[in-house]
Amino acid sequence: MPNFPAAPDSAEPALPPSPQHPCTPPELNRPTWDGAARRLLAKMLSEFAYEEIVTPAPAPAAAGDAWTLTLDDGSSLGFRARRRAYGSWQVAPDSITLTPPPPSAEPPEAFADPYGFLVRARTLLGLDGPTLGHLIRELSATLAADARLDHHALTADVLADLDYAALEGHQTGHPWLVPNKGRVGWSAADAAAWAPEARTPQRLPWLAAHTSLAEYRGGAGLEDPARLYAAELDPVTRAAYDQTLRDRGLDPLRYLYLPVHPWQWDEVVLPLFAPALASGALVPLPADPDERLPQQSVRTFLNLTRPDRHSVKLPLSVFNTMVWRGLPSDLTLAAPAVTAWIHSLRDADPFLRDECGVVLLGEVASVTVRHPVYDRLPEVPYQYKELLGAIWREPLGRHLAPGERARTLASLLHTDPRGRSFTAELVARSGLTPAVWLQHLFTALLPPLLHFLYRYGTVFSPHGENAVVIFDEHDVPVRLAIKDFVDDVNISRTSLPEHASMPADVRAALLTEPPAFLTQFIHSGLFIGVFRYLSALCEDRLGVPEDEFWSLVRAEILRHQARFPELKDRYELFDLLTERIDRLCLNRNRLHEDGYRDRPDRPHAVTHGTVPNPLHHP
Repeated sequence: MPNFPAAPDSAEPALPPSPQHPCTPPELNRPTWDGAARRLLAKMLSEFAYEEIVTPAPAPAAAGDAWTLTLDDGSSLGFRARRRAYGSWQVAPDSITLTPPPPSAEPPEAFADPYGFLVRARTLLGLDGPTLGHLIRELSATLAADARLDHHALTADVLADLDYAALEGHQTGHPWLVPNKGRVGWSAADAAAWAPEARTPQRLPWLAAHTSLAEYRGGAGLEDPARLYAAELDPVTRAAYDQTLRDRGLDPLRYLYLPVHPWQWDEVVLPLFAPALASGALVPLPADPDERLPQQSVRTFLNLTRPDRHSVKLPLSVFNTMVWRGLPSDLTLAAPAVTAWIHSLRDADPFLRDECGVVLLGEVASVTVRHPVYDRLPEVPYQYKELLGAIWREPLGRHLAPGERARTLASLLHTDPRGRSFTAELVARSGLTPAVWLQHLFTALLPPLLHFLYRYGTVFSPHGENAVVIFDEHDVPVRLAIKDFVDDVNISRTSLPEHASMPADVRAALLTEPPAFLTQFIHSGLFIGVFRYLSALCEDRLGVPEDEFWSLVRAEILRHQARFPELKDRYELFDLLTERIDRLCLNRNRLHEDGYRDRPDRPHAVTHGTVPNPLHHP
């Protein structure tokens, strides 16, 4: 703090020094902000047009890639855009112009203001006042995060040398959702401390929760919570936690231990669990010595100090992408049982186990802490039923063979400040042609996902953050790792013989979907959510035409089907090659369906019309 001179004796006593005003973050400068804003506006136009929230028209007397969109006040945006797979749009950020409304004869001017677009298009977009207000806040937070990423961006060659944990902090977020880093509830200081792009290792405090509130579940070898704590805490730390309880006259054997996100402690646990803290049903504990780093999901932490220890997934009552990021109590309890069942399918199947070598990062232990009031009220908003708990997930490193390295699928969409594609960097390092490298990628990713779908009527949500590509020492894709089971595994509503051995608690925990919709998890999670961007990138940066890209995907599906002809009826039941598929919409959920309203159940993506399937060939 600055030093102030002492006041004269005859003067009033001096006021205490004022706290120093915080500095503006260096990334909040005009060039960086303008670049991020320009890209975000292009993304808004692209994704809103894809979901038919807006309908651009061909620009009169212009080239085929020129489009125009008339706004509420009669002004219009002009831009260039290419139509891509699944009927999507790719708007060129530097091409956007604004033409004033008539009768003005002013020529079009370059335009890169997403806020200005919302002001001029709020009726066109069908936004009510509350949704518009909250959306602007989310877009501002997203832009601030994008500016931070741009300011500290590394080149593709440097990124390619980073390990899995470090690379996570350089990802730009969900490619489809426009306000993909909204994190409603966080301040600027919270984002600087806890956002993945902040790349700040942190230690996590722990809680002791009395078994009258808390329940433990553990998979094979971890049935006793003491086994988990022996693996996750060094003896000195564990003894200190036990002693903290004894010093208060409490019995450690009646308590379960779990880490807690410091933001959640301050914003949720202290105010909402105050009676439990007062009674000693919850007891705060110091942080353990391990430094951890948040992943792209924000609420999951990798252990940097001890990479052999589990990752930990914690509830975080912030609103990000589509939902509040808590941990539903029932799903947290069921996580180890769901993992055991998924593992049993793989372990008994030679194709999955031996040929694919698929890695299923199990959620092997959990502690659920129920709120003594909210959990008895089914009608309250779901965010209040996901407040406190922890899930321990197997670390990825223990599954990698010597020379292998892992990267999330999302990283393949990254482009560095020089315009160098991260995928292009990996292809160059592999020594393979782009088409052959893509064949390896599809062979690594698709067979295990297809086999779970066709043989077991079971799908994961293989979006860019859940799906992890394992590469060999030459940066050639060789295997798939997948995570997030209890949140994102769904099973066929049509009964299959393979489901007969499913434990009752697993069946109760997993969502069921009709076969025709089950395929949407692969279409929307993988093909639309990742491959429609990757196919455009490969055409523009690697010289692989989009048609060839999708032909390679189709060929891998047909190759897998030929490998298991006995499942022919399943290929018809779970048909990925139909002429058209339902258009799943993510941004419509925010703008039109759910907005920012509270509800007792988590929202699900809506559908709107259909789109052509690039995998279909008559």
